[in-house]
Amino acid sequence: MLGNKRRGFTLIELLLVVTIISLLAVAVFVALNPAQRLKDTKNARRTSDVDTILSAIHQSIIDNKGNYPTKMPAAGTEVQLGTAVAGCAIATGGCAVAATACVDLMLATDARNLTKYLKELPLDPDGTVASNMSGYSVVVDTNGIVTVRACGAEGTTVYASR
Repeated sequence: MLGNKRRGFTLIELLLVVTIISLLAVAVFVALNPAQRLKDTKNARRTSDVDTILSAIHQSIIDNKGNYPTKMPAAGTEVQLGTAVAGCAIATGGCAVAATACVDLMLATDARNLTKYLKELPLDPDGTVASNMSGYSVVVDTNGIVTVRACGAEGTTVYASR
């Protein structure tokens, strides 16, 4: 009686297939590296924010006949952008900001502010910065070059200068 043979997979065959699928899934997960992708996404947002802030500052300078926004720091002094009155020290992401008040370039009472060019000041995408600080700094060198930095950058320095 040859017709009595059972059809199906053995336990060993099923375990072998499950093991192979598991190994492939782990290999794909490691290759994608979601933690690195998250860092790259945040740094891309920081790059966009830095360019936006720098463009707003330069548009203000052009519209005000070469005058910097009212609250821009003195040459060589790096400050964090935001509204906090104290505790704006940062020493990460290429920033070297002293423990002074933040600089609010959006202050409506200043004649040369950035409200015409920015709806609101961008905030660092990490979410660890206080709500009255932006996570971005600005410095003007002695030649008048404005540099905006993302102080929370992960693994790289994110900045733009003009």
